[in-house]
Amino acid sequence: MQPSLLALSWDRAVLDTKEFVRSRDQMFFIFAFPVFMLVLLGSIFGDQELASGVTFSQYLTAGLIASGVLNSGFQSLAITLAMDRENDTLKHLRGTPLPPLAFFLGKVVHILAVTFVQVVLLIAVGMAFYGLELPQSPTAWLTFAWVFLLGTSASTVLGLAASSLPRSARSASAIVTPIVLVLQFISGVFFVYTQLPEWMQNVAQVFPLKWLAQGMRSVFLPESFASAEAAGSWQLPLTALVLFVWLVAGLVLAVRTFRWQRAGDN
Repeated sequence: MQPSLLALSWDRAVLDTKEFVRSRDQMFFIFAFPVFMLVLLGSIFGDQELASGVTFSQYLTAGLIASGVLNSGFQSLAITLAMDRENDTLKHLRGTPLPPLAFFLGKVVHILAVTFVQVVLLIAVGMAFYGLELPQSPTAWLTFAWVFLLGTSASTVLGLAASSLPRSARSASAIVTPIVLVLQFISGVFFVYTQLPEWMQNVAQVFPLKWLAQGMRSVFLPESFASAEAAGSWQLPLTALVLFVWLVAGLVLAVRTFRWQRAGDN
C-alpha cells in the first residue's frame, strides 16, 4: 500500500530535521545568534525603561522572537534551498516518486519545529535575565499561537519563493541576508519602532516583520503598553490580515517561481 501524503510529509520533515541537527553552522546561526544579540543589546540598553514596567530588554526579546520566525522560515530556508539547487539535490528529488506537495509540507513542519525551539530558547533567556513574563491569560496564548503559526507559514512560503532569486548558492546569502537585516532595523526589532523616522515606519508597515514583532509584543508585554504603539493599540485584526496577505502572496510567488534545478539546466 502506498504511504499517505501526510506520512510522506512527516518522513520528509524528520529527514530535514536530522540534516539540520548535523549542520552545526546552521544550528549555531539559528539558535545562538538571536541569543547573542539579546545578550549584547540587553547588556547595553537593557535597563532603559520604555514605559511603566517595560524595559528595552523585554521589548527587544519580543522583537527577536518575531525576527527568529522570519530568520528560520525566510532567510535560512531560502539559502538552504539555493544550495540544494546548486548541488542538484532538488533535481534528484524531483526525479523520485516523492510528491512535490509532500516535500513542501515537510519543509513547513520542519521550520515550525525549529522555530518553536528557537522561540522557547529566547523566552527562557528573557525570563532568566530580563524580567520577561509568560502570558497569564488563555487569550494571550491564543494570540501567540496564531501569530506564530501564521507568521511561520508566511515566512516559509516566502523563503520558498526567495530561494529562486540567487543565480548560485554563493550569491544566496548576499541577496537574502541584507533583506532580513534591513527589515530588522526598521521593524521594531533592534530599535523601538515609534522612535524611528516616520518614513521608515511607513516602509516597515508594508512588510510582515513589523506586524510579527507587534503581535509578539502584545503577547509578552503588559496590556498597558499598547498605548505606546504607533497606532495606540496592538492592531491584532490588522496584524492577522497583513500576515495572511503575505502568506497568500508567498504561495502564489512560490508556485510561479520555484525551480527544481539551476537556471540554464535542461
